Amino acid sequence: REGFTETLRTNTALLRRKCKDPNMVIKTISLGRRSKTDVAYVYIKGIASNELIEEVESRLASIDVDQIMESGQVEQWIQDNPTSPFPQVQVTERPDKTIAGLLEGRVAILVDNSPFALIVPTGMYQFYQSPEDYYDRWLISSILRTLRWVGSLVATFTPATYVAIVSFHPGFLPTQLALAIAATRANVPFPTFIEALLMETTIELLRESGARLPKPIGQTIGIIGGLIIGDTAVRAGITSPTMVLIVAVTAIASFIIPSYSAAIAFRIIRYPLIILGSTLGMYGVMLGFIVVNVHLVSLKSFGMNYMAPQAPLILQDWKDFVFRFPHSFFKRRPVEFYPVDIDRADQDSIKR
Repeated sequence: REGFTETLRTNTALLRRKCKDPNMVIKTISLGRRSKTDVAYVYIKGIASNELIEEVESRLASIDVDQIMESGQVEQWIQDNPTSPFPQVQVTERPDKTIAGLLEGRVAILVDNSPFALIVPTGMYQFYQSPEDYYDRWLISSILRTLRWVGSLVATFTPATYVAIVSFHPGFLPTQLALAIAATRANVPFPTFIEALLMETTIELLRESGARLPKPIGQTIGIIGGLIIGDTAVRAGITSPTMVLIVAVTAIASFIIPSYSAAIAFRIIRYPLIILGSTLGMYGVMLGFIVVNVHLVSLKSFGMNYMAPQAPLILQDWKDFVFRFPHSFFKRRPVEFYPVDIDRADQDSIKR
């Protein structure tokens, strides 16, 4: 239940408590010409590569603004591609997750007045990992991590696929299912595209309003509001029950991704995919899938390929990719971070 606070010294003490290695280096600089905010970057000497440390120092030194009030501002200044919806810096409130990143050869950045730590470099698959994956048995962790990958695909492509099939390819569906969907849409005055946009926007409004209300009221508004609006929309003939089901499944699947910044990226690209599905059918959905993958492959985070170890293929690091192998397989650190000391376990102790 430990978490970072808004005090920098408390956060560095939490890291020292979790890792007593004397090689863990904490360097503090001041950012903001007027705010003079203390910013600390942390790494373990002998594990993190010198090139990565120099790159972090260079990017932090290049920040020349009046004030730095939160770690999110630092994240935006140091990321590689500011136009991408996908996060290129890992954000966490957990000291154990931060220490795990340091032991892999990465660098953590802490900002005074912020309870969040930034970990660089990072790749897409890090956003599907949770610290609990390593505290539980490997088989259970692998199943849960697979569910997260499936959930992200469902949350991103289900509405666009439904719009494309209903609008252009009803032959893909079994006859009885196609007739059932056509019957539920008989009294709906809008095309499937408009129907999907209305329902998706409504869900986003409920989600954002619930997040900004007091916690007990926000949860009530989200549940009751969704039920009432969905039922009323169906009764009024504005939308079909099938669309309500599709949007509900999509919303639930989007919550399975542990990282909020990664989940919101998939929520953003869902709308262009719906537009492509409504104009080009399944060809548009596949085109959107290809464009998203090309963009992900082209991204980098502090010199690391964003889609590693999938692209480029690094088979050694697949033991902690979609599936988490038993701890006895974790003899070496991930190669994609270019650690100086690659070994993290004694071979004889693993055999015992």
